[in-house]
Amino acid sequence: MAGKILVTPRSLTRGGHPALGRLAEAGYEVVFCTMGEQPDEAELLTLVPDCVGYLAGVERISAGVLRAATSLKVISRNGTGVDKIDLAAAEECGVTICRAIGANARGVAELALAGMLALVRAVPFSDAAIKAGAWERRKGIELEGRTLGLVGCGKIGRLVATFALGLGMDVLAYDPYPDKGFAPPERFTYAELGRVLAEADVVSLHCPPSPDGTPLLDGRAIAGMKPGVYIVNTARAELVDDAAALEAIEAGQVAGLATDVHRNEPPVERALVASDRVIATPHIGGYTDESVTRAVEMAVDSMLTVLAGPASREGRDDGIE
Repeated sequence: MAGKILVTPRSLTRGGHPALGRLAEAGYEVVFCTMGEQPDEAELLTLVPDCVGYLAGVERISAGVLRAATSLKVISRNGTGVDKIDLAAAEECGVTICRAIGANARGVAELALAGMLALVRAVPFSDAAIKAGAWERRKGIELEGRTLGLVGCGKIGRLVATFALGLGMDVLAYDPYPDKGFAPPERFTYAELGRVLAEADVVSLHCPPSPDGTPLLDGRAIAGMKPGVYIVNTARAELVDDAAALEAIEAGQVAGLATDVHRNEPPVERALVASDRVIATPHIGGYTDESVTRAVEMAVDSMLTVLAGPASREGRDDGIE
């Protein structure tokens, strides 16, 4: 047996995936955390120390976990974000970090679009009212001619921009490293963050959180946005100050929020998600057949490449960083 590989993404601990079979075929023993749950540090400390590889979800991976994992050579994410991993400790411990770059971009982008459309037409509110025996309507808005503000214009953001342009929206996008190759001929403009937030009718977040945990959309930032703005967050919960968002929703400054991400999953504080002007989903952005398959296959490929040693990586571009 070549060693153990820990698998923790909830989509995989519930139902597995054929791509994991390649790990067993390569001689590794595949072990799982608690089925369908995000592992905490205590569980990781019982599982990781015996493993040479770790196919990780979105759970936090602390310095303590990494230092206890004396056999660990590689952590391969089945997604892009690595903000929950202590990267300095990983480097200190000689653990290679791999990302499945772009694997879930389409799934996340389509969910962002779904959130946007559901918000502006109050779809969940209307559905819940009818199911409760009521006939209550909220007037919506049409998106043609409205402005979408994108915070982050990487692969996901560019897809969302393309969808929005197809609906006849104008798009303002902020990205600290803009892709100059992405330049739709009409109605798309890169802009400074302040302008994006001030002019957008809908703001969609597609960026990592601040390293110090400061929310991008705090009370002051939200107050500077258009009255009646809609916010879509499929990126990270830490980008939005929940208390400030709820206050702004109750005051009418924010017309609605769609969020797929939560500081605790499932949420512990429920005041925000309980609002009928909030659409809350259980981190399903990348939870599609296609996104899961792309992500797992990329994560497995990267892991096996690292575990096989440096010689097998020559001349390859497999997303390993």
